[in-house]
This record gives sequence, C-alpha cells and structure tokens, in this order.
Amino acid sequence: MSPHSSSGRRGLPDAPERLPIDAVDNHAHLDITREGDEPFPVEEAVARARSVGVTRLVQVGCDLDGIAFTMDVIDRFPEIVGAIALHPSEIPKLADVGELTAAYETMERHATHPRIRAIGETGLDYYWTGPEGRAVQQDAFRWHIDLAKRTGKALQIHDRDAHEDILRILTEEGAPERTVLHCFSGDIAMARECVARGYFLSFAGTVTFKNARGLRDALSVTPLEQVLVETDAPYLTPMPHRGSTNASYLVPLTIRAMAGVFGVDVPTLCRAVSDNSERVYGPWS
Repeated sequence: MSPHSSSGRRGLPDAPERLPIDAVDNHAHLDITREGDEPFPVEEAVARARSVGVTRLVQVGCDLDGIAFTMDVIDRFPEIVGAIALHPSEIPKLADVGELTAAYETMERHATHPRIRAIGETGLDYYWTGPEGRAVQQDAFRWHIDLAKRTGKALQIHDRDAHEDILRILTEEGAPERTVLHCFSGDIAMARECVARGYFLSFAGTVTFKNARGLRDALSVTPLEQVLVETDAPYLTPMPHRGSTNASYLVPLTIRAMAGVFGVDVPTLCRAVSDNSERVYGPWS
C-alpha cells in the first residue's frame, strides 16, 4: 500500500483526531500500491494507524503474491493478523492456465498458521468477471467455505453484483460460525437478511459518501453486536478525502460517520468494533 503523505509524502491526508478508544481495521491490503503512489512501508502504515487509535488490523492477501506477503508480516508485526484467499477475480485466470489446483495447495499449506484468522476475501465478483467465469468462481467460493470450516477460521466475503448467489451458496454450503460481509454493499433488505443469519457486516469509507444513502440505511439496521469497520486500503477512502489513497489511520473518519448513523457516541462504537473484531478473529496478542 502506498498512500500519499503530507508529512514528507505528496498529498497524504492529515491524520484525523485520535479515537477515544482503540479500534480495528478489519480489512486492509498492505501489499497493494495504487499506480503512481510512492512506497508506504508497513512500519509506517502501522505507526500512523496506532497514532490515531487504530491499534490492530487484518491484512488481506488475496492472490499468491499477497498470500506470501501476508505470511511474512503476520510474524513480524504484533498489530497484524492475516486473512488469505484467492480473490474471485483471480479464480478464472488461474483456472485458464491450469494453476488453480496448485494455488489451492498453497492455501491449504498456509491456512492453519495460528496468526491466519480468516479465509478471505473469497466470494463472487460479477462486475469484473463475465458469465463465462461464474461457474468456476462459484466452485471456488464453495471450496473456500469448506476450508474455513475445516480450519475453524472466520470467512471474509467479497460480494460485487452477486448478492443473490452469495446468499444462496452460503445457504447450500452452510456458513461458518463467523462470517463477515466485507465492504458491505447490499441494500437494507439484504442487511436485514444477513443480520438474521448472524453474519457480521463490515463497512468501509463508502458509507461516508454523499450518494450512499442506501448503504447508511443498511448500516442503521445492523446491530452494534454485528458491525465491523474497514478501509479496504488503499481504496475507498472516506470523505472528505475521497479519491486519495486510503490507509488504516483514516479509520476514525469512517467510525465517526457510522456513529452518527447509529446515533451513539464514538466510544460506544469503538468498543463494539473492538469487541466484535476479537469475537471474529480472536485476540491479536
């Protein structure tokens, strides 16, 4: 990840006010750099986050390079636990070149590591993948669900333009005990359905966008006991910095916006996010 920075880095947003209670970034890609960005070392990303009260984060590796990166940083940084998967957009590419089975073997080898706490982000992406790739994506989603259940890990789900099939496959396969809808993008009806099933809904900076009324409605029906917050860094930067590169230190902006939707004070939401994160992923230490 390589956000721009204002203290020595071109254009990095200023740090927001520190949270009153420590919180968690439930989903970040420290291995991803947006085109044109300067390098942003993990040490700096973690330090900046800690300075505003984001003391823990989940690093998500969702291709083979990202998995290797994740396995390295989880052993070096106590603030980081890992989630690994083969992203749904990667699945058709791996299948086309005959490398999907070997990639599954890599996943199996690393999934039991004690600091890998989730299988994800897995799921379905019908935006980037056409109809010809959907069947293999669905098969891969089922494989990842099974891996999460076999290893006792949480499941982090990527859902883009595939709400009905996501819910159908989770019903058919049986969702793991701890299932997270990463960067929740459904409407209020889907939120109610996911809540009824006991899933956790994770909201990113998109919930702060002016045109995201439907997403805020979905958040409003999510119980505090089932809500998480994330960056999806380096993407989906919250307002007022939409369009800049995202990083975990900007989580306070999203949390404060979410607290306004819930009508609770910021400490209450911070406690809920922290407690829920440890219910899903276990303790960081």
